[in-house]
Amino acid sequence: MASFGAVSQTELGRRRQELRRLRRDRSVAVVWQTVAVSAMTSFLLWWISQPAWLIARSEQVKVEGNQWLSDKAVRSLVPLSYPQSLWGIQPQALAQKLESTGPIAKAKVTRNLFPPSLTIEVAERLPVAVAQPSAVLKSNSDKEKVGWLDARGGWMPSESYTAVRSSNNAIGQSSTQGTQPQHSLPTLKVIGPLEQYRASWPQFYQGLSGLTVKVFEIDWQDPNNLILKTEIGTVHLGPYSSKTTSQLKVLDRMRQLPKQLDSSKIAYIDLKNPAAPIVHLPEPPPSLESSTPAPTRLQNGASVNER
Repeated sequence: MASFGAVSQTELGRRRQELRRLRRDRSVAVVWQTVAVSAMTSFLLWWISQPAWLIARSEQVKVEGNQWLSDKAVRSLVPLSYPQSLWGIQPQALAQKLESTGPIAKAKVTRNLFPPSLTIEVAERLPVAVAQPSAVLKSNSDKEKVGWLDARGGWMPSESYTAVRSSNNAIGQSSTQGTQPQHSLPTLKVIGPLEQYRASWPQFYQGLSGLTVKVFEIDWQDPNNLILKTEIGTVHLGPYSSKTTSQLKVLDRMRQLPKQLDSSKIAYIDLKNPAAPIVHLPEPPPSLESSTPAPTRLQNGASVNER
């Protein structure tokens, strides 16, 4: 029994020493692992912070899919300050910020490692009209408010779009549109404070775009009288309201008016009451004015009045 106890104590001592050695080895291994991970992390941080992995200038942002906006214009919309670490850029967040701007409807941002750069694929909102705050631009402030409108009422600065060939892209030219350049800028002009008509513009433009009568200018300066300059003459609609859509339909039915009456002899067409449109003629010279003639009825039911 004494010999067994002595052997047991020796074995226990040896095992304790072995356990202590294992613990020391594990501690050393943990320390080395920690040092290795820290060193690798530090190296990676150093590596990605090198100039080779920086977006140092806007030219490292490649733009694809733009047909109206210039590359420079798209880059100016990218909310980045330079230099910027490639790894610190969040593509999805950057795309969302781009889509919140006026000209960009859809954006996709991709990081490229070799060479370090960004690729931005965009889908643009197409301009449908020129927005101008007043008929006469009297100040630099007025000039800065000149821009482009899309169909939803989004406003874009005038310098946003590439100076592509412009054609007579007025509303109502669908019959000849096939012969026009695919990406010509619109010439339809809207005059008036943007905040005055912005909310009404999407629905109004939807009705306007279906016309076969060409519309060249929309004067929205007076909220009580919306004025259109068209191929058949100047048209007064009165204030924008729920009946404006009906007024536009009546205007489209009057497209044959020039065959009944010389457009140059029309002062303006009054469509404030779409059920009874009136064509106003210019006032005759005082020497020839003897009496006011009674209104005459055209074939389309419109009245003709001399002013």
